Amino acid sequence: MSITITAPLVLLSFFAAYEGDEFSWPQWDGPNRTNLSRETSWLSEGKEEHLWETEVGLGYSTVTVKDGRLFTMGYDREQGLDSVFCFDALTGEERWAHSYPSEIWNRAHEGGTVNTPTIAATLVYSMNREGNLFCLNAEDGEVVWHTELKPVDNVHELEYPTWGYSASPLVVGDGMYLNCGRLLSIDKDSGEVLWASKDYGHAYGTPVHFELEGEPVLAVLNGSGVAVVSSKTGEELLFHEFAGRNRGVNAATPIVIDDAIFVSSGTLRAGALLAFGDGGLDPVWESREMVNSFSGCVRIGDHLYGFDNRILKCIDFEGQRKWQTRGYGNGAVFGAGDRLIVMGDSGELIVARATPEEYEELSKVKIFEEGRYWTKPILVNGIIYCRSSKGRLVARDHRPDEN
Repeated sequence: MSITITAPLVLLSFFAAYEGDEFSWPQWDGPNRTNLSRETSWLSEGKEEHLWETEVGLGYSTVTVKDGRLFTMGYDREQGLDSVFCFDALTGEERWAHSYPSEIWNRAHEGGTVNTPTIAATLVYSMNREGNLFCLNAEDGEVVWHTELKPVDNVHELEYPTWGYSASPLVVGDGMYLNCGRLLSIDKDSGEVLWASKDYGHAYGTPVHFELEGEPVLAVLNGSGVAVVSSKTGEELLFHEFAGRNRGVNAATPIVIDDAIFVSSGTLRAGALLAFGDGGLDPVWESREMVNSFSGCVRIGDHLYGFDNRILKCIDFEGQRKWQTRGYGNGAVFGAGDRLIVMGDSGELIVARATPEEYEELSKVKIFEEGRYWTKPILVNGIIYCRSSKGRLVARDHRPDEN
């Protein structure tokens, strides 16, 4: 695996200043599962040259970062292998890779990995689109345990969705959860399935964990609709039909907004705010102003920012558009403080102001020439990590200059 370092490395003082969980990104949507970073001391305009870049293989997996280690996944088409990679987050040096056989699943796109690894303490959890669930040692990549969640054995009555399993492992405290059409509770120490929910159809989005009336719950948008289940037992608590069973792609993670939840379906071509009611989810509004095809929105203050298909938009909690801008195609949005980090499908990295008044672009730079750019850019310790579907992983330096 080749690495190209195209910019001089700076001293570690800035990097060390942000050590700790507050400035790590250990799993999909981050430590608080909000898709919003707490970092504010980063520059909107990055250094001219990349900090480092490397190849990781086909796919759309984003990165997770903790304790100076960066993890991601990719697919080697020639060898037919999925791999979990560990890199030095600052230099791009490969520390280890764990590889195993897998199919490409190139249905209507290039194929490759779509799941993102999760870091918990000294362990890394990863699952690929075929249901290979691994627990790896974060230090050296050694396998701690391996579980196959494949429909062929039918033990848990699972079915492959069209594009394979796309959700990432969700770790909350001592619990780990997976969305495979059925929500699964997994023993982190052994890989044993503790419970399985009812089947909610095609599964592409990672669930969100929160408390509802003092009880821990999970919410997920799958093929048949939005389900809220107990994280202790998997029992269905609330449900709202929102698409029709097994239709297309419902991929965006729901966003909890006070006593309601926002969901968006590219299949249904609609977004909706659903209030937590007595025995159900009650529609507050439904709108075509925010149709998320892939990565979903980010909530900043009292507004949602995201891609409505090929239009970057801001809407309020009443579903009303505040602004929109075209020209970026269908991409992915990440939030950091009062700014947006956007990857557009022309291969450009954009930083914009997160304000409902008007769209204000702060910087734009061309990163990639080939591929699709549906993967969220991630900011950790002042470095923005971007990835193309062709497998190019780039680290952009947005750290302040040292005095």
